[in-house]
Amino acid sequence: MHVLIRLLAVLMLFGLTTQPADAACKDRPKPNVDWSNCSKTKLLLGEWELSGANLTSTNLSRTDLTGAKLDKAILAGANLSWTLLQNADLTAADLTKAMMNRADLQGANLSGAVLVKAELPRANLTGAKLVGSNLDKAELGRASLESADLTDANLERAYLARVDLRNARLTRANLRGAEFYLADLRGADVAGAQNLTQEQLEDTCGDDTTSLPSGLTAPPTWPCASQEDE
Repeated sequence: MHVLIRLLAVLMLFGLTTQPADAACKDRPKPNVDWSNCSKTKLLLGEWELSGANLTSTNLSRTDLTGAKLDKAILAGANLSWTLLQNADLTAADLTKAMMNRADLQGANLSGAVLVKAELPRANLTGAKLVGSNLDKAELGRASLESADLTDANLERAYLARVDLRNARLTRANLRGAEFYLADLRGADVAGAQNLTQEQLEDTCGDDTTSLPSGLTAPPTWPCASQEDE
């Protein structure tokens, strides 16, 4: 009998602790909503106000968030693979370790966003605004950053192999230890970039439209170190 009573008590406690979380997952989209650890895949949430939302470890893969307001939202560890985020407002959002494989972020505003160790392979960030964003150790292999604004961004130790940076702006961007293997810098403005080395440049693609920092020169391998696909 005592064992049964204890078991019922444990079940009641478990129910009380999980019920609010389950209920929160059913909440309508709104500012500061708590959808942490919820599954929100393949939904139509374009233009919705989700400012300050808690989306920690939320599964938002393949969801349409076109033009959504996600400023100051917490998306740490969230799954945003194949998610549509064109022109979304992600200012000052926390995307630490977020999974964003092939996410579409064309024209999105990620100014001041934290993308430390975020995974963005083949993501589309064409024309995105990443002013002052933190991309330390971010994985951006084969991503498109064409015409993106990376002014004051931190790209220290970021993986930028085969990244399209054509016509991108990297004024005062910190490029210390970034991997630039076959990154396309044609038309890019890296003249004011910080901590870029000649050794890093040797692995890149570029031409006479690439603006380089003082003291660095166009590698003899340009327009490209190698054009062979892996």
